[in-house]
Amino acid sequence: MNFPTKSGLTQVSHGQIICHPEPRENNKAEDPLDPATWRTKKKTFVVFVGLLTLFNSVFDSTIPSGGIDFICKALNVHSETQRVLPTSVFLIGYVTGPLAFGPMSELYGRRPVMLGTFVFFTIFTFACAVAPNWPALIVFRALCGICASSPIAVTGGLFADVYRSPLARGRTFALSMGVTAAGPQFAPLIAGFIAPVGWRWIFWVSLILAGATLVPVLFLPETFLPTLSRQPRKHGEGILAETLTRPLYMTFFMYFPAYPLIFKGIYGMSDGTAGLAFLPIAVGACIGMVIFLAYDSFLQRAKLRGASWSTIEEYQRLPLACLGGPLYVVAPFWLGWTSSSGIHWIVPMLAGIPFGMGFFLIFVALINYLIDAYHEYAASAMAAASCCRSIFGAVLPLAAAPMFNRLGIAWGCSLLGFLSLLMTLIPFVFIRYGRLIRSRSKFRQRI
Repeated sequence: MNFPTKSGLTQVSHGQIICHPEPRENNKAEDPLDPATWRTKKKTFVVFVGLLTLFNSVFDSTIPSGGIDFICKALNVHSETQRVLPTSVFLIGYVTGPLAFGPMSELYGRRPVMLGTFVFFTIFTFACAVAPNWPALIVFRALCGICASSPIAVTGGLFADVYRSPLARGRTFALSMGVTAAGPQFAPLIAGFIAPVGWRWIFWVSLILAGATLVPVLFLPETFLPTLSRQPRKHGEGILAETLTRPLYMTFFMYFPAYPLIFKGIYGMSDGTAGLAFLPIAVGACIGMVIFLAYDSFLQRAKLRGASWSTIEEYQRLPLACLGGPLYVVAPFWLGWTSSSGIHWIVPMLAGIPFGMGFFLIFVALINYLIDAYHEYAASAMAAASCCRSIFGAVLPLAAAPMFNRLGIAWGCSLLGFLSLLMTLIPFVFIRYGRLIRSRSKFRQRI
């Protein structure tokens, strides 16, 4: 059975997808109604704006954690449970927002959703900076989270709109995953150093960043082809996205609360200095990016020489996740069992490198696998994944501190490592059964 796809004619035989060589971007005259034919400069601007909004979103999600001691002291908050609320309620917003914004972007277009939500994100960030009390701050943080979830849900579709080639699209998504991984690491570091000046400066910094980003967002063009051609489309489904990314984020959000317990509690670091512990995670993500680009080049050479394995969809993305899984498992054991006053702080801090590498490789592999399957319906797939993982991101930090207090740092991290072992099986399962799963998806067959 043959059917057309965004990357050319694809033949399906006995459940195997055989892809033709990569299509050339801009291989015909520019059509204002077809973003795939736009000039490279215009596409680059779309990607730039998408990455900026994405960075704002993930940066703002964790920035209160770097100065939470100062925030709680100023607003007379003493409960340990309430200390995590500025981050948790933000992530609750991540749960609710994508359910609306992903499908809305496929009904009304990317631009109105991205622009409208970012304007309100900027307004509510300002509201956080001037919040008169703790309840007001929590409400404004929740509203920020709802609006900040829009880039998480929509940028997947935005990038898929302008890049039809899996090669260009895959590299763009790798870059966006790098931004997603790096943003949350820098925010607590910056907050830790500026919070002593005044806790409101945490949010003033976020507001300055948002205000600077709003300018290019105003000029973001519409990229969704059905909207440009005034052809309404029904939104897609994202159950597979939810299944693939849930375990990754479960351990991700349980892993992070260990950092202040280790570097402030065991090593006695200040908020700002303890924030430096997150930098190796960003370094690991950068190394993961290099590995991704190397594998991508290897894959393209294999396609050019006609290697049979390179035409199988699962082999184009998932081997990176197979590599990232063991790295992701090693990190919590390394962190937990080297965190001791008798061991130099650099040793547990360097555990962030394999953690960042593993997280990046797994996430970029699975998300690109999903985007290749869903194409312009990527926003709904990303929305489902974002909603699911954000539920865990909002709830699990509440359980993390009691878990580490009860089990201790070493065994608490070990528990996360054992849970991560189960996750490493996921890409192997999809390599083995991915064709069967895709063949049974009615939505996938309609693309």
